[in-house]
Amino acid sequence: MNSLRPIKIKRNAIAYPEGSCLFESGMTKVLCAVSVSDQLPDHAKESDKGWITAEYAMLPCSGNRRTSRSRTLSSGRTKEIQRLIGRAMRSVVDLKAIQGLNITVDCDVLQADGGTRTASINGAFIALVDALRKVERQGKITVWPVRDYVGAISVGIINGKVVLDLDYENDSRAEVDMNIVMTGRGKYIEVQGTAEQNPYSRLELNRMLEVAGKGIHQIIKMQKKVLGPLK
Repeated sequence: MNSLRPIKIKRNAIAYPEGSCLFESGMTKVLCAVSVSDQLPDHAKESDKGWITAEYAMLPCSGNRRTSRSRTLSSGRTKEIQRLIGRAMRSVVDLKAIQGLNITVDCDVLQADGGTRTASINGAFIALVDALRKVERQGKITVWPVRDYVGAISVGIINGKVVLDLDYENDSRAEVDMNIVMTGRGKYIEVQGTAEQNPYSRLELNRMLEVAGKGIHQIIKMQKKVLGPLK
């Protein structure tokens, strides 16, 4: 109950973006691609910084029923997840060091079985590092900007017990559902927790954070294995 689903990581999954990664967690599969341009938003130009933003989408047949593209793209859930992915990437990158660059992280869910937002973050980070290494080789940045790894995982309470890495079945019957995003140094970026039925205690919260932290530590170990040292 406190173990991760099987994870598969494929770097450079597609040819054209500066970085890409196919990240699989159990039955959930997310394709993450990172593109780099010089078309910065005005707020980044004014502050002499680069910028990182994210887009997230579920393919119409990624779940067990087809959902129209227009419905998924316009939903509040989609916008929330896009902001979460963007915040997670920006939290570990020195935006001053990527001055003049606008980086877009595209996360497309090919198959969904719970944990799509956390899988998106885990795969996006790998694709982002590969993209930044490429632009560094091209001479577009002179100072390495990535300060730490970042990983994410879901955790919940089912029948009074803490469960890590919820698939759809577990997520649908969880009494508490939580998504955690952390850095490699163990600092929190995001804690999203909701009691679906009964409120949870501080003790249960601490236990969920502990279990999630161990899961994220394992994910970051996998990231380190495929990426090597950040610099």
